[in-house]
Amino acid sequence: MSLGAFSIRLAVKNIEVSKDYYESLGFEIFGGDITKNWLIMKSGDTIVGLFQGMFEKNIMTFNPGWDQGANTLEKYKDIRKIQADLKGKGIQYASEADEGSEGPASFSIADPDGNPILFDQHV
Repeated sequence: MSLGAFSIRLAVKNIEVSKDYYESLGFEIFGGDITKNWLIMKSGDTIVGLFQGMFEKNIMTFNPGWDQGANTLEKYKDIRKIQADLKGKGIQYASEADEGSEGPASFSIADPDGNPILFDQHV
């Protein structure tokens, strides 16, 4: 099952310090707004989101409809279809996408250890 582009959202204490650290590892700013306490950093196909004061835990994220460059894919599995497939497997949800909607939507689950996983479709 294709879940979309993968990234991790890190709950950071100091976005400036974290930005500098990830730049020293070879990451570059890909998106976001540091004045609003969030940045998306990229190195090759690896994407790390830095979020200060927005989340309690780090969050694994899948973006259906996007490739690793945040480009819209011509063909992809809609987030509501992914949600239905996972429900059919007995996955429990923290939040759900409106199954009657179209376009951008999101839902979240947690793995058996409580690690949050966000599915966030922007198209």
